[in-house]
Amino acid sequence: MARRREPEIARIVSTTHDGRGIADVSGKKVFVAGALEGEEVRFLRRKIRRKFDEAELLEVLHPSASRIEPRCAAFGRCGGCSLQHVSDDEQRELKQRSLRDSLERIGGVVPDEWLAPLYAPGDEGSWNYRRRARLAVKDVHAKGRVLVGFRERHAPFVTDMHRCEVLAHPVDDLLDPLSKLIESLSIRSRLPQIEVGIGDNAVELIFRVLDPPNEADLASFGEFAQQHDVRVSLQPGGLDTVAALDPDSAQEPLFYELPDFDVRIEFESTDFLQVNGMVNRLMVSAAIDLLEVETHHRVLDLFCGIGNFTLPLARRAEKVLGIEGEQRQVERARSNAAINKIDNAEFLKADLFEIEGNESWLRSGCDRLLLDPARSGSLELINHIDVLSPERIVYVSCHPGTLARDAAALTAAGNYRLKAAGIIDMFPHTAHVESIALFVKE
Repeated sequence: MARRREPEIARIVSTTHDGRGIADVSGKKVFVAGALEGEEVRFLRRKIRRKFDEAELLEVLHPSASRIEPRCAAFGRCGGCSLQHVSDDEQRELKQRSLRDSLERIGGVVPDEWLAPLYAPGDEGSWNYRRRARLAVKDVHAKGRVLVGFRERHAPFVTDMHRCEVLAHPVDDLLDPLSKLIESLSIRSRLPQIEVGIGDNAVELIFRVLDPPNEADLASFGEFAQQHDVRVSLQPGGLDTVAALDPDSAQEPLFYELPDFDVRIEFESTDFLQVNGMVNRLMVSAAIDLLEVETHHRVLDLFCGIGNFTLPLARRAEKVLGIEGEQRQVERARSNAAINKIDNAEFLKADLFEIEGNESWLRSGCDRLLLDPARSGSLELINHIDVLSPERIVYVSCHPGTLARDAAALTAAGNYRLKAAGIIDMFPHTAHVESIALFVKE
C-alpha cells in the first residue's frame, strides 16, 4: 500500500517564468505552483517524477515582497492567467529572465544590448486588454448551469467563473449574461465555443452552433445583441460559414488604428491579431525604429498576417512585400492596403515552412527583413538567409526557445550578430513571453 503523502515545508530558491516556485528538498527539485522566490511555504506533492516533483501550494508562511493579491476570483483555477499573484515589475523580470536564459542556454548568444521591457503602463495596459479570445462553453448538468469561460489550469474542464479581468470591455462582464442566454436556447448543449473580436469601433461574438437554432433561439440572440450593444454572428461549420445574425444589416467592419502611422486595419473576429491593442502600437513603432527604415529601403515582412507591420512599414519605405501562408489573410491585407491608399505594399501567399530556395520572392532583394512567426519559429527561412542578405533583421517572437534556436543559426551561418533583444509584455498576468530581437549584418 502506497504511503500517504504529507504536507512539507521548504524555502523557494527561484521562480520560473510561469509563476512556479522551485524548492530543493533533499537534492530533488520540487515545483510549487504559485510560490515565489524567497518564500517559505507549506506544500503537498501531487506528481512524483524521476528528476523532479510537482506540488500544490497549501500556505505561504513568509511571503515575498513581490506577492500581491490576485484581482480575479477564479485565479488559481482558471488556465487563462498564472501570474496575478506577482507584481507587474516582477512579472516582467521573470519574462526577461526566461528570454535571457533561453538565448544563453539554447542559442549560446548574448545581445550587445538588452532593451527595456515594452509595456503599456497603468491598469489600462495590464487589465482588460484582451481584444481577441475563444471562450469555451459547457452545459454542466451537475452545476445546473452553462459555464462560459476559459479552460481550467490543470484540467480540460471549463472554469466556473463569472467575469474575466483581462478580457476587454464589455466582454469582461458578459460571462454570466452569456451563460443565461445559452441556458435559454433549445441548443444549449450544442454550442461549444464563442469567438470574441473587439475592435476600436464595435464588439462581435461568434457562436459556434452544432445544430440549427430555432426561431425562438434567433430572437434570443437578437435581444442579447441589442441589450449589450454587441454584434452576434453564427458559425454552423468552417470559417466560411460565419454569418451575421442579421445578414441584411449594413455593419462597418471591425477595425483598429495605428495612429503613429495613420493606418486603419480592418479584421474579422476569426483573424489572427495581436490581442493587446496598446502594446501592439508600441511594438510596431519599436520594430520599425529598430529596422531604421528609410525612404529608399525595400522591406520584406514575413508571416505578415493582415498587414499589422507591413502597412506601417510602407509609410516609411520605398516598397514592402508581405508574405503570408493563409489566403484569407493575404486578401485581408490587400484590402487593408487599398483602404489606406497604400500602393507600395504587395502581398503574396507562400508556404514559409517549405522553402526550396528558388522562389521569386526570396530572390527579389531586400534591405530590411521583419519576421513575426508562430511558435515554431522561422528556421526554414534562416537557412536561406544568404539569398536575402538584408542589412538588418527584426525578429518578433512568441516563444523564447525557438527564437534562441533561430538566433544561433543566424549568428553561426549568416554573418549576423545579435545587436539587441528584450521582452514585450503583450500578455500581462500570463506565462506567455513575447520578445523582439535585432540582428545586424557584420
